[in-house]
Amino acid sequence: MKLIQTQDAVGHVLCHDMTQIIKDQFKDARFRKGHVVTEEDVPVLLSMGKEHLYVWEMTPGMLHEDEGAARLAALCRNEHMTLSAPKEGKIEVFAGCDGLFLVDSRRLAAVNSVGDVMIATRHGNTAVHKGDKLAGTRVIPLIIPEEVLRRTEEAAGSEPLLSLRPWKRKTAAVIVTGNEVKKGLIQDTFSPVVMDKLASYGVETRSVVQSGDGVEAVANAVREARASGVDIILCTGGMSVDPDDSTPGGIRATGADIVSYGAPVLPGAMFLLGYFDDSTPVMGLPGCVMYAGATVFDLVLPKIVADVPVTRADLASMGEGGLCLGCKPCRYPVCPFGK
Repeated sequence: MKLIQTQDAVGHVLCHDMTQIIKDQFKDARFRKGHVVTEEDVPVLLSMGKEHLYVWEMTPGMLHEDEGAARLAALCRNEHMTLSAPKEGKIEVFAGCDGLFLVDSRRLAAVNSVGDVMIATRHGNTAVHKGDKLAGTRVIPLIIPEEVLRRTEEAAGSEPLLSLRPWKRKTAAVIVTGNEVKKGLIQDTFSPVVMDKLASYGVETRSVVQSGDGVEAVANAVREARASGVDIILCTGGMSVDPDDSTPGGIRATGADIVSYGAPVLPGAMFLLGYFDDSTPVMGLPGCVMYAGATVFDLVLPKIVADVPVTRADLASMGEGGLCLGCKPCRYPVCPFGK
């Protein structure tokens, strides 16, 4: 930091805010800390009585905070994201479309361990809408050695730290199990809930079939749904270990590769996920999906619609944060569930 005449300040970085006061019109910082003085700024500063300024002198190998923030933002952005203009060493990252937001947690932690730089994001594995804020990047000091940025870029690696996967799967078939529904003894209140959740991700439900009970009945309904060419197949109910609950057996009988029957999530422990060899997912949804505010289905569905494969390890990792606290009213996804 040094004191120089205002006429000589062009190209230098201000060390503190410069407040301008115009009676009955304006009182605020006309120039913010970190601003790079331009030729046009000089007469304005002189009119404010600023004949001398405290500035940082830019030297080789040092970068202004805005340039550093731009390099941090470049580590985050992919083709489905937009950036704000730099302001006071900060750039924000926004969603350019609806989709699934993903974060490489390990590499993000490596970047934030370098020092004098930071990248803060919303939680990964969450659904976002176009225009949502995803992340903010900032350089801590006014100027920063370029060497720090180089080390940051090395820690980040060659791929973006963040990813936004647009929704890809567009159609679904719902198979309602249970003889009590097929015989009209009770009303089907399950499929409307599932259809609403699908619709919130732009997925059209092409068919709702009441298969009744029995392994072969469920299997035949799943086979017909697969033959119809839909992107997602869902079976509702019949997921417990009772002898007459035949949905898991019916899905297995179709030849689907079962990723897992069971998940460390409450509500939703009896969830089943499988894939056919053409990557079409098939799910068995436990009864809690019908009445609970948020379940394992809400945690898995964004990945399914974004065509991001869900593995057994992914499901196993849901145990921490997988306990819904049953808040009334339900505030999901603005809550700890699934985080």
